[in-house]
Amino acid sequence: MPVNYYIFLALALFCIGVIGVLTRRNAIIIFMCIELMLNAANLLLVAFSKLQTHSSQLPTAGSDAQIFVFFIMVVAAAEVSVGLAIIVMMYRNTHSVDVNFLNRLKN
Repeated sequence: MPVNYYIFLALALFCIGVIGVLTRRNAIIIFMCIELMLNAANLLLVAFSKLQTHSSQLPTAGSDAQIFVFFIMVVAAAEVSVGLAIIVMMYRNTHSVDVNFLNRLKN
């Protein structure tokens, strides 16, 4: 499968994530869109590492990007746990996950 397909898919996923972050007010939806953007970046890293593996003669040429993707996934898992804890505490205190309501709490 050509790398162009992976690039178009990652671009579509990233654009959906950006549009979701910019237009939605629900904190959980915004959080999922951020995860979508991280996964689009991971898809590109894996696709380009696969391309590098096919173009070189070394068997471990593309493993650096795949290791980097693994660390991104670990950081994303930590982000999910901390972010969901913050969202749960926000809901307990305000009974809403609307980010515009949180902006009003600053004043």
